[in-house]
Amino acid sequence: MDVKKLAVAFLIAVAVPAVAQLSNDDCLACHDQVDAKKFTASVHGPLQCTNCHSDITAPGPHEPAPRPVDCGQCHSDVANDYAKSIHGIAAAKGDAAAPHCSSCHGKHDILPKSDPASRTNRFNVPQLCAGCHANAKMTRNHPVPPPAVINQYFSGVHGQGTLEKGLNVSAVCSDCHGAHLVLPQKDPQSTISHQNVPRTCGKCHEGIFREFEQSAHGEQWKKGNTKGPVCVTCHTTHGIASTETSAFRLGIASGCMHCHEKQSPTYLDSFHGQSTELGYLPSAKCSDCHTPHFNLPRSDPRSSVAPANLAKTCGKCHANVNANFLRFDPHADPHNRQLAPVYYVYGGMRWLLALVFGFFGLHTLLWLQRSVVAMARHEFPRHPDEGPWILRFRTSDRLTHIAVVVSFLILAATGLPLLFSHMEWSQTLAHTLGGVGLSRVLHRMFAVVTFGYALFHLGHIVRGALIRKDWSMFWGPQSMMPRVRDVTDLLKMFRWFLYLGPPPRFDRWTYWEKFDYFAVFWGVPVIGLSGLMLWIPQVVTRIFPGWALNVAMIVHGEEALLAIGFIFTFHFFHNHMRPENFPLDPVVFTGRLPLERFKAERADEYDRLVRQGRLEEYVADPPTPEQVRFARIFGFAALSIGVVLIVAIYYSFFSRIFFG
Repeated sequence: MDVKKLAVAFLIAVAVPAVAQLSNDDCLACHDQVDAKKFTASVHGPLQCTNCHSDITAPGPHEPAPRPVDCGQCHSDVANDYAKSIHGIAAAKGDAAAPHCSSCHGKHDILPKSDPASRTNRFNVPQLCAGCHANAKMTRNHPVPPPAVINQYFSGVHGQGTLEKGLNVSAVCSDCHGAHLVLPQKDPQSTISHQNVPRTCGKCHEGIFREFEQSAHGEQWKKGNTKGPVCVTCHTTHGIASTETSAFRLGIASGCMHCHEKQSPTYLDSFHGQSTELGYLPSAKCSDCHTPHFNLPRSDPRSSVAPANLAKTCGKCHANVNANFLRFDPHADPHNRQLAPVYYVYGGMRWLLALVFGFFGLHTLLWLQRSVVAMARHEFPRHPDEGPWILRFRTSDRLTHIAVVVSFLILAATGLPLLFSHMEWSQTLAHTLGGVGLSRVLHRMFAVVTFGYALFHLGHIVRGALIRKDWSMFWGPQSMMPRVRDVTDLLKMFRWFLYLGPPPRFDRWTYWEKFDYFAVFWGVPVIGLSGLMLWIPQVVTRIFPGWALNVAMIVHGEEALLAIGFIFTFHFFHNHMRPENFPLDPVVFTGRLPLERFKAERADEYDRLVRQGRLEEYVADPPTPEQVRFARIFGFAALSIGVVLIVAIYYSFFSRIFFG
């Protein structure tokens, strides 16, 4: 016979003497519902029935009815714990649903918890507790968590470790809540109270508990700060996810933001935060820099973000970091006046955005209403696509513009998701483009294309000036350089907008076309060079201080937003969306326009060419059907993409204003 069973039998026999007149056979003669074999094999097998049913002294029928068995006769410590627990209190109040000893351990077939067949064997405990706590009717009528909590446990690391992997070290219900002294979370004595959770988890995660105790979070816990984070604050209670899963990694930042509200906006404005919002796993999360459990203030020499340790911390992701690189501020607040370069550059870029969008917004609205009225009054003559055609753009110009359109659209589509990473449309777009990893490759590829067409155009200018000795591109009517006449034309346009005079007569280039041109001429080096700084930060910081990267981040994002907003709003309107050109002006793709339209839109250029006897030099064949088809397909595709992106930008902008 099992030695433990004999010992238990001896103790019970001493504590509760059996009544000699009744043997187990006497009892089983009537109580045949009790399985004699199971009872004999149970922990109470060596005992007599009357050891537990001590008030029964004679064979039945028993009058009055026997009292319920008092397990506390032998298990006094356990009984005391049970009486204090939520289960025992409910039972004392007469709650029929409250579990008793037999509810969990059984009655006549109780097995030791070491036995795999025992109800209280650790591999059976989750299902045992689920018997009540997954019962919707029971949980609906009692102040306990809903059945979803049990399901969360089953899908969490503890449940999977126990039930799927068979790990006897994985936590079950009783490991955290206790076996008998189960207390509500609000009770200071509860194993799952805010103050006791770290020690409860520390029973298994001892090494992590030691780190936590020394951390900034642990210091708050030791001071009794109930608002400070403990294990369940970050890992939750039942649905604990593996820290190696992408879902957990991507949720780290949002978890930290609940407490670190001051630092969260600056993290979200960084590439680390933006790419994390878009689901990019390799990007640094809070715990990558500050460690998961041993997080300490920067002033502590043991901290992973202490100046002496930054090289090691940053070096986990960035190879060959130097002293200047380490001066980059991953939490730079552009609204903080003390960060002088960042603060003033950010303010300057915001003013530039406001001025450009303010002026051209007014300009566009006035032009739109005036064009609508002009169309209604039939002030714009219709020009049939027949007769002589005039060459407006050479093949190299058209190909350059196509390169500009393709690269600009792809740069916008791959860059905007970072700027608006908090928006759902942005996350969908990034996912469609293959995620941040592929988008980064595409963005850099077409950045190279942008540098390529910019250098090609510069080469064209230099070649014209130095080789062909053609200086007309720097002054005169053929030049894109601003002239006094552009200011005059602008004023005349506003007079026309306000019904105070006729529209101006234009020459080769209008003032808005020159602005478009210089927007690109200015934007390419500004956006390109700032982007290049972010592309090769280790190289840049060999020369410049780390805050230069913070400035580059602001300049790159704000200037790109200015360029995208201007092109997709004002440039599209100037050239395609105004009523007289709607829905598409194909001239830039075919390179040709009818003579009658040329005379109406470029009256001064037409008169000048006639006076100079050079008009014949510009006469060209009409565009081929293939050129027209390409212009329509490519043009409408580019316009559609641009319109979708600008609508998304405006939606994001106004959502932030009105909804925060």
